[in-house]
Amino acid sequence: MRTEVYEFWKQHPNLDPSLKSELETMDDAALNDAFYTDIEFGTAGMRGLLGVGTNRINLHTIRKANEGFARYIESNGEEAKKRGVAIGYDNRHMSYEFAMDSAKVLAKHGIPSYVFASLRPTPELSFAVRHLHCFGGIMVTASHNPKEYNGYKLYDEKGCQLVPHLAKQVIDRVNAVEDPLAITVDLNKEQEALIHVIGEEVDEAYYEKVMGIQLNPQINKDDVLIVFTPEHGTANIPVKELYTRCGYHFVAVEEQCTPDPDFSNTPTPNPEEKGAYELALQYAKKADADIILVCDPDADRMGVGVKHHGEYVLLTGNQSGSVLIEYIFSQLKAKGEMPPHPVMFNTVVTSDLGEKIAAKYGVETEKTLTGFKFIGEKVAQYEINNEKQYVFGYEESYGSLISPFVRDKDAPQACLMLAEAACYYKAQGKTLVDVLYGLYEELGYYEESQTSLTLKGQEGAERIKAILTDLRNSDLSQINGTKVVKMEDYKEAVIKENGAVKALCGFTSSDVLKYYLEDGSWIAIRPSGTEPKCKFYYCIKGDSLADAHEKTVRYQKAMQELTQ
Repeated sequence: MRTEVYEFWKQHPNLDPSLKSELETMDDAALNDAFYTDIEFGTAGMRGLLGVGTNRINLHTIRKANEGFARYIESNGEEAKKRGVAIGYDNRHMSYEFAMDSAKVLAKHGIPSYVFASLRPTPELSFAVRHLHCFGGIMVTASHNPKEYNGYKLYDEKGCQLVPHLAKQVIDRVNAVEDPLAITVDLNKEQEALIHVIGEEVDEAYYEKVMGIQLNPQINKDDVLIVFTPEHGTANIPVKELYTRCGYHFVAVEEQCTPDPDFSNTPTPNPEEKGAYELALQYAKKADADIILVCDPDADRMGVGVKHHGEYVLLTGNQSGSVLIEYIFSQLKAKGEMPPHPVMFNTVVTSDLGEKIAAKYGVETEKTLTGFKFIGEKVAQYEINNEKQYVFGYEESYGSLISPFVRDKDAPQACLMLAEAACYYKAQGKTLVDVLYGLYEELGYYEESQTSLTLKGQEGAERIKAILTDLRNSDLSQINGTKVVKMEDYKEAVIKENGAVKALCGFTSSDVLKYYLEDGSWIAIRPSGTEPKCKFYYCIKGDSLADAHEKTVRYQKAMQELTQ
């Protein structure tokens, strides 16, 4: 533990009283974890455990981040200051307090803010930045993390999370703040007048844009019933409103519609985990629903369950993304609305199946690193030069964007389009699972999965770095007896193939390794940017679904043995 930093906080007269009380009850292990480092302000902002200390999310670390952001805005001139910042927040503990505190720090610098009156989805915050012509945005959220977490994300004037070269400018200014506890938020009347409350006007503009994505708005909706849950989060009002206005039939999981920061009625708010579907499945079975749609707390991710042959099948983010691609692209082509140079974006850890579907419809695929900011950056580039036209973007982590009036993952958009697709295919006697299986038969059988090692604290962070370093230095030639035909190292920016080494271009340096195997499969490894985890991604190709599954089990076991 950095004893001098701990003592500085302990003795500081400005330490928040609730944090001071917490400090006095902590044992040595807890103190070490809270003070051994400063919470990282990275390219995705900050996310971490709530609590006292330099390695926690609290009023003082949030103020430090806002002080750095304010200085960054000032460096861009008076016009940037005048345009101000849009601020949104989710249902978590301290989200409202952090949002208002952010507005106050900005006001101390003469920067106006536009704060939502109540919780709103992350994609609506992204939309608000552009709609209000702000210079930037702040979203207070820990996305799908457990209740003990909160976080802070920054957006640029295009409504996109800060890409690395912009984030570095903010990070440098955040790191230059010597004493975060010295930052105060006492405002005079002139400064208080810089804080504006927003709500219905932005909501209506956002709803209008989302409803505009519909491809078949007049489709028969009477034969499909949807069970929907916001998992206590921000999707509750917007998704219900969109379904009501567009005429869809839905049943909400009422116990999970309250903005409860403790997530009392769900085992997990993460749609990547089966526990998020438990109560929704009970509702679906009782109502005989066709599909289940689950949003995470800040409504950028959406999970899908589909009734198929009497049982509910949970789709992965890769699978629901593939179904959306098939529906959207087939409809654009059938209607003659596919643009002349269409492009789809996904990430280096997203399944190959989506790319194959896109190619079938003449759509080019470009890959980015994980993080939707990289997709948003690409959208902005092509919006200027119009060399290519955006038609879809998605990640394996249950996030997609249909229309880029938002520059982040957008679950309300995905919920509306998935509902439309379910109605369209049901009229043909198909479920969304039938559509997915048809794609497998046409383009190849894939099983996509993800495993992770959770390694907490200082020791865990060091172990995650060591795992990547050891793999990088090992030059794997085979995994589970299957030859490695190519390896991409996104940190060293090299491709190793057939004994040769060449440059890997077009990506910001990131600690990611990706192994391509002789059987058409690949495996990727990266540290999580938001949780204390080392993640392993598998896209395994087989002769059948059963074969792909058997191979997946073997590859997962092999990687576990390699990284023990």
